[in-house]
Amino acid sequence: MTAHHHICILGAGPGGATAALHLANAGQPCLLLDRAAFPRDKVCGDALSGKVLMELKRIDEALPARLGALPAQVPSWGIDFFAPNGRRLAIPFKPQFDKATDRPAGHVAKRLDFDNFLVNEVRQRPEIDFRENVDVARTERTPAGGWQLFDKAGNLLAECKLLLVANGAQSAFARQVAGHALEPDHHCVGLRTYYRGVAGLSPDNFIELHFIKEFLPGYLWVFPLPNGQANVGVGMLSKTVAAKKINLRQRLDEILATHPALAPRFAQAERLGPVRGFGLPLGSKRRALSGPHYLLLGDAGSLIDPFSGEGISHAMVSGRHAAVWAAQAVASGDFSPQFLQNYDKAVYNRLWQELRLSRAMQRLLNFPSLFNIVANRAANNPTLAETLSAMFLDLDLRERLRKPSFYFKLLFGGK
Repeated sequence: MTAHHHICILGAGPGGATAALHLANAGQPCLLLDRAAFPRDKVCGDALSGKVLMELKRIDEALPARLGALPAQVPSWGIDFFAPNGRRLAIPFKPQFDKATDRPAGHVAKRLDFDNFLVNEVRQRPEIDFRENVDVARTERTPAGGWQLFDKAGNLLAECKLLLVANGAQSAFARQVAGHALEPDHHCVGLRTYYRGVAGLSPDNFIELHFIKEFLPGYLWVFPLPNGQANVGVGMLSKTVAAKKINLRQRLDEILATHPALAPRFAQAERLGPVRGFGLPLGSKRRALSGPHYLLLGDAGSLIDPFSGEGISHAMVSGRHAAVWAAQAVASGDFSPQFLQNYDKAVYNRLWQELRLSRAMQRLLNFPSLFNIVANRAANNPTLAETLSAMFLDLDLRERLRKPSFYFKLLFGGK
């Protein structure tokens, strides 16, 4: 089954699939390998932000509408933040939205369904040699530069000039070859489970983020899904979990049973299936995303939003830039670390300001009273409310963040 390719992509999640589809659009063939067979489950919060829709549109104008037509998703119109003092801050993804005429600015869909939706697009493209159930156990540099991929038995699966590593948060390549160490201060532990019959979900499918005083600096989420279901979970920095010896499963059960606002809503709800855990390498630290003949995408590149825990859109942004620079590397025959650093620059140019802002918001969680002030302010401050909206859309925050007047308005109100 050995195949020689210019470009090989490990992992067909949102980052890998996006890269493959952009390469196909550019007429550049690639080999896409995944160890699973799709549809497959992935432990995640399942929310698809406006940035995800923008990235889908960049692959194909028709994709957002196609996603919106799936019965496996619900349109989501915003976020409800619940501050430690219980104050609800409703942030619509689009101010003054009209459900009758506007396209949804976000969706919630199980990863089982969303990732399969993207993979179905991959299957349509003759330029993509897509192979499922292929477990790459080992990678090795070739003498000529490039990579050889082997299975567990030591059989050579493929050879390529450029390897796009999109195989997720637990990527052995990211750790062993690219040297991304697990750093508890830049890593989050998450748990998620599914429920049916949670009371009081938003009629507009706003996703809920609860910042509970006794649980800070962690947070709890409730995301509505089709058929009366909801994705419910908690996330907290690994450093905090270790330092305070927190049993997250126990805490999740306790909060849902005793929290004055949440307990009544979960009293009649039924848990569907187990509570499953996952690790999230956060983009709160700038790391190298490339090296000789390789690029790291999405979770494998530690690009998860430190505040919201969102990783899908960042994986897709990195997939788009990876396709651009992979095609240029093939065209120029240059796979050197120096050339591939253009990919790092492109990704961080797009994401770094937002990641920094999210890191600052994450740090606010250590100061509940400050967080309450921000929530109270935002409720009466259009600039702050809009900024929070923009974090979840594809609006370019960078221009705003460069202007000193923006921070003045943020702190002291004003239109």
